[in-house]
Amino acid sequence: MANVHYVTQKGWDDLKAELDELVAQRPVISKAIAEARDKGDLSENAEYDAAREAQGLLELKISKLQDLITNARIVDESNLNTDSIQMLNKVKIKNIKNNAVSEYILVGESEANFKEGKLAVSTPIGKALLGHKKGDVVDVQVPAGLLQFEVLEISL
Repeated sequence: MANVHYVTQKGWDDLKAELDELVAQRPVISKAIAEARDKGDLSENAEYDAAREAQGLLELKISKLQDLITNARIVDESNLNTDSIQMLNKVKIKNIKNNAVSEYILVGESEANFKEGKLAVSTPIGKALLGHKKGDVVDVQVPAGLLQFEVLEISL
């Protein structure tokens, strides 16, 4: 069974748009293969080899996106609350060791973007935070060792 992953409506729309763009590239690559094939001997035709490789990579990307979309479950944002940490909550946490405060929005893996403060729920910190309430101290085992965070705030 495939892995179900959760996305926002925007995240699903973005995946679908990316898939549509990739599918639209199929005729372009097919044309490049045909043109390269028309140039003669395929055993020594670098253009043909490059076009076939591009086609393979394109089909791999399409396949992965189709799998993501098929197994995606859109999170109903109207059911969200801030009683405890769940996906799509914005959380403010404090590292107990160094008092550094961080803010993240917990999202599905396909929407994660650390620069934008979007943390995947599948990461060690994301998994550890799920279900905790404001004021809780959360232990997180990461490759560098044990971290402890205090949940300062949960919002939508």
